[in-house]
Amino acid sequence: MRHYFGRKLLIYGLTFFVAVTVNWMIPRFMPGDPVASMLARARVSQPEALEAMRAYYTNLFGLDEPLWRQYLNFWAALLQGDFGISVWVFPTPVATVILGAVPYTLGLMIPAVLLSWVVGNRLGAFAARRKLLDNTVLPVGYLLTATPYMWIAVILAWGLGVVAGIFPVAGGYGFSLRPTWSLEFIGSLLLHWALPFASLFLVALGGWAIGMRNMIIYELESDYSNYLAALGAPQRLIRRYAFRNAVLPQITGLALQLGVLVAGALVTEIVFSYPGLGSLILKAIQNQDFFLLQGTFLFIVLGVLIANFIIDIVYVVVDPRTRAGMAGAAA
Repeated sequence: MRHYFGRKLLIYGLTFFVAVTVNWMIPRFMPGDPVASMLARARVSQPEALEAMRAYYTNLFGLDEPLWRQYLNFWAALLQGDFGISVWVFPTPVATVILGAVPYTLGLMIPAVLLSWVVGNRLGAFAARRKLLDNTVLPVGYLLTATPYMWIAVILAWGLGVVAGIFPVAGGYGFSLRPTWSLEFIGSLLLHWALPFASLFLVALGGWAIGMRNMIIYELESDYSNYLAALGAPQRLIRRYAFRNAVLPQITGLALQLGVLVAGALVTEIVFSYPGLGSLILKAIQNQDFFLLQGTFLFIVLGVLIANFIIDIVYVVVDPRTRAGMAGAAA
């Protein structure tokens, strides 16, 4: 098992290195000049002052260095936990800006991913055993899983926000409030959270329900299920074994779909102007903020890799065949 996780760590380490390198390259090959964006917001008209400010900011951000030196400086700063200074909210450090948005994104994604996975698997398992429910879950599941995140977010915002007026459609909390532990602020936070959560939950729910429904049907028609039925085993026991075997591919699917779910969460945040990492990425692109963009992408890449590694560990824990195979290989 130690060798297994050692290989996994090596693979994740190489993936992290390549992803961070690509993450560093993308902003620098994008059109636009972050220093020019800062000077445009400064509204300085004197040419001498503009040239002096350009020289100062170019040197401050290290943009006057050759690309290879900028790359080495980036890794040296990264290993020290320094993500640079944001161009958009200069002179605030990028780490401070990201840490202000991370709780919103995690508070939106973690419940949406986990609840959609649990509820979707349960619905799919029930649908595989009940014809009436199957006729409902299957078409609804296909409709939900084929719906783009941004489209269902717009529909929910229009229907429940604009028309019905039940939920707010923008922001993370009321614009007149300040972040506190008061009941008023927490209630406003939950109201603003509801629609982004619902859009992520509904789209992911359909895919998990369809996957589990198909896997349960396959397991119930397999040889071991027929053998148990021939021995007179109760249907409840057979369904329990079928569910335990069917949930294993769903765990693998969770690891494979995690990147798609993260991308969906970022787009959903932009639709609702939710103050998470998605909104930060949009602001960074609009302001040519290389450092905020690469810092945000870096956090996302790191989060996805850590989550995938945790899922790998969970899979080994819940699947005895994997542990037996690892023990045999070690012997």
